[in-house]
Amino acid sequence: MYFEQFPLIPYDAVGDGNAKDMTNLFRRVATRAKVKTNTALFDTYDVKDGETPEMIAHRLYDDTNLHWVILLFNEIHDRYHQWPMSTIQFEEYLSDKYGSNLSSIHHYEITEDSGHNTKKIDVGTVNTDYPTATAITNREYEEDIQNQRRRIKLLDPRFVDDFVEEFKRLVSERVI
Repeated sequence: MYFEQFPLIPYDAVGDGNAKDMTNLFRRVATRAKVKTNTALFDTYDVKDGETPEMIAHRLYDDTNLHWVILLFNEIHDRYHQWPMSTIQFEEYLSDKYGSNLSSIHHYEITEDSGHNTKKIDVGTVNTDYPTATAITNREYEEDIQNQRRRIKLLDPRFVDDFVEEFKRLVSERVI
């Protein structure tokens, strides 16, 4: 369903003057910033172990083909590297990337408070300037990335039809 909405363009792949109609994969559409920040339009959700965009789309929108709405709404362009891994995939990834260095220090962090906000700041791989900095292991670093990926926004089902229609309109607009 996602690519069906994209316009066709003539493309001569061989350079022999015989162009064929191809799907314009370079056409890009993004979710408006106002939509992504309007909390009345979405809920935050933590992706469960092994859960796929198709599974979530089926449960939420009753249509696995709307998995692209979840990916687009969360600016996930590469589901193999930006979607959270299952536990098994994650353990294999850690083993391949770090081998026996899983508990080695990846970097150091300090915590900075500003009013109601607390932010962790990566101060690098040496903590001589920040002796009270917290050591973050390779495992902790990668787990934090996975936890960030796990937290996604799900468009409220009441607005999915409007979202799809606007996507169709935007992707088919002529650009000169």
